[in-house]
Amino acid sequence: MSGIVVVSGNPRPGSRTSTLAVAVGTALGGAASVIEVGALGTGLLTPGDPGTAAAVTAIREADVLVVATPTYKGSYTGVLKVLLDQLPANALAGKRSVPVVTAGVAPQAAAAAALLAQLLGELGADVAPALPVVEADLPESQAIAEKYAAAHGR
Repeated sequence: MSGIVVVSGNPRPGSRTSTLAVAVGTALGGAASVIEVGALGTGLLTPGDPGTAAAVTAIREADVLVVATPTYKGSYTGVLKVLLDQLPANALAGKRSVPVVTAGVAPQAAAAAALLAQLLGELGADVAPALPVVEADLPESQAIAEKYAAAHGR
């Protein structure tokens, strides 16, 4: 197992959503490996792509997953779904997974977080309480992550 793996489903690597997700991973247990799904580019759709294969392997070997996404059209991003669709049934069985969702307004973030939690559960994950965050609060990512970890960590 490889500890904590952060999966940022933002199509733009290095996003504020990614920054929040990394802060959550760090607050939950220290250094985390980071998969920037947007950086995988067209490899997500290319059979045998080494970058995508490495991402899938890292996800499967993780002890804890922090899966983050901005809200797009009321749900998680398509690139995140494309990556997670490459996992076989129950690939996340026994893995603690933390859904982290950002959106412009709280109801939208909460709704998308519920959808992401459902997807992770469908893959067999032990889904921790979701962390929906509104964009206006993203400058406080570190404090938000620490508060989440204090309430739901380890």
